[in-house]
Amino acid sequence: MAKKPEPFNNPFSKLKLEPPKRSAAPAPPPAPPKPKDRDDDAALFLESVGEVAPVRAKADRVAPKDPPAADQLRIPSEEAESLARLAELVSGDGAFDLADSDEFIEGAVQGFDERVLRKLRRGEFAHRAQLDLHGLTKEEAKPALEKFVTEARLAGHRCVLVVTGRGLHSEASIPVLKQSVQSWLTHGRPARQVLAFCSARPEDGGAGAVYVLLRR
Repeated sequence: MAKKPEPFNNPFSKLKLEPPKRSAAPAPPPAPPKPKDRDDDAALFLESVGEVAPVRAKADRVAPKDPPAADQLRIPSEEAESLARLAELVSGDGAFDLADSDEFIEGAVQGFDERVLRKLRRGEFAHRAQLDLHGLTKEEAKPALEKFVTEARLAGHRCVLVVTGRGLHSEASIPVLKQSVQSWLTHGRPARQVLAFCSARPEDGGAGAVYVLLRR
């Protein structure tokens, strides 16, 4: 009898076939850094600026100034005013720019607007009060002018009229009172309240009267 063939043993039959391995997924990107806490920011700021001194809640009180001495309050005499005026004219430090002639007088604080001065010359400012010094002596006219200017300014008047007369009947026909008024308006006590002045137009008295423009 022929022998039965022996079964064929496949050496690879016992091997287990494994499925191919998948490649690993790429790693996720790193998360962005978290913002710093406010406490960390404050600490960093204080570290950079260093020590900080607290601000005082209230400033120290300033002591009041001493009251003016009696000499500072003393009213200068007419002679002292004349001497001061002469010194200012010599040094060129006078507070008013003046222009005058035999008949016409005019003055204005330094730097005054020429356009306003032209309006004053033309009589475009209505005068709200009037003082007539005609016939008074210098001793009588000066306090009257000082009082008039002060009261007119307190009343809120912008322009006033001062009548001086032309001096035609005075000795040597010199307009003493008109010249004195010019001096008082520029260097006397009324000067602190005056911006400008000039001879009036004929209908308001002409060379015998003066328009006076007062400070507000």
